[in-house]
Amino acid sequence: MTTAAPGVDASGDIGGDVNLGLVGIVVAVMAWGASGAVIKAIDMGGLALGFWRFLIYVLVLAAWMAVRGTALSARAVRASAAGGVSLGLDVVFFFSAVKLTNVVNATTISAMQPIIVAIVAARFFGERIRGRDIVSALVAIAAVVVIVVESSGTPEWSPRGDLLAVGAVFAWSGYFVFSKRSKGVISSQEYTAGTGVWTTAICLVAGFVFGQDMSPPDAGDWLPLLGLTFGAGILGHSIMNWSLVRVPLWLGSVITLLIPVVGAIVAWIFLDEALTAIQIAAMVVVVGALASIVLSQDHPEPVRAPQAPTRPDNTFPVA
Repeated sequence: MTTAAPGVDASGDIGGDVNLGLVGIVVAVMAWGASGAVIKAIDMGGLALGFWRFLIYVLVLAAWMAVRGTALSARAVRASAAGGVSLGLDVVFFFSAVKLTNVVNATTISAMQPIIVAIVAARFFGERIRGRDIVSALVAIAAVVVIVVESSGTPEWSPRGDLLAVGAVFAWSGYFVFSKRSKGVISSQEYTAGTGVWTTAICLVAGFVFGQDMSPPDAGDWLPLLGLTFGAGILGHSIMNWSLVRVPLWLGSVITLLIPVVGAIVAWIFLDEALTAIQIAAMVVVVGALASIVLSQDHPEPVRAPQAPTRPDNTFPVA
């Protein structure tokens, strides 16, 4: 008698948990894609915005957990340290990038994450990626490159902002890897709240170091801030953390290539950031390539249960 890999039944078909995980990731990605335009519309510095967003995020999650009898513990905060620091750095870099460059560039550069994550997933988690999925992913990545190149000459473009977005992609990749590692250590809800604590602290310190005004938002900014907190924050991160332990790491990462597509469409509708015919065609290619990958998961390669990644000398610092 054979035992199927986690999330895969004995016939080799993808399990229900993986299907739900894929749906969850798509929902999170849609929420995150829309966040760039909301960030741009709020009249606050990027670090101040990150601090207030995640402060509210942590307070709401901690209150919800307390009501359910699972108060946020010091152990959960310690266990989520690596993911929290990665997320905090991502927020510092990405929120600042969106304030300096156009939304399309910031979200597209951040969408280069699958390249880094695929290498980590194969090397440290033993995930095997089929040739046709690699081809589809490369097609999607090439299409997002077209999107960013097409927008590089717009008035909203800033090379400094693009450089910050590059820093964000490495921090974002770390967050995905450490989120995968959290399985079996703490619950996804504890992990989500714990990473929020670290992100809040990092944004606060960075804000004072770089001299930003960290005072509360103006009255007109509270509504979009709360929308950002509950939509991209609590909804997006909670669903993504729940989903990442149910799907292969590389697959969850590659679906994030939808973020620049959603971000560009929302920015076009609400911020009047122009889209060219070439960009629109590239977005169609991204969606088609990702749809091909997701639909091909009906018969996925078996995936070993995730283990903590190791260095070549088989040691790795525990979060």
